[in-house]
Amino acid sequence: QVQLVESGGGLVQPGGSLRLSCAASGSIFSINVMGWYRQAPGKQRELVAVIISGGSTNYADSVKGRFTISRDNAKNTVYLQMNSLKPEDTAVYYCNTLITALSRRVGEYWGQGTQVTVSS
Repeated sequence: QVQLVESGGGLVQPGGSLRLSCAASGSIFSINVMGWYRQAPGKQRELVAVIISGGSTNYADSVKGRFTISRDNAKNTVYLQMNSLKPEDTAVYYCNTLITALSRRVGEYWGQGTQVTVSS
């Protein structure tokens, strides 16, 4: 079994910064993909950023130049550094991973979500 624990959300003023973390634990053989999605009220969940095992990254156009995704393979943790935050970044942010378990079974896992609110 695999567990994801997110942290780092909160309330921040426009132009501010936050750093989200998502730590994976359990029966992990390897983590293939780690990423962040977000869902604002009344909107569909959307991809924010993703990083694969080789280190390649991809970002939504709306966050390019402001957000940075990174991972610490030794800690099975993915981070999302969010700078120059805007009110439209307000959403629940979800960690998403594609993990190969010790059994060699591949599964997709979601974190519990963390609220990010950008408001003055």
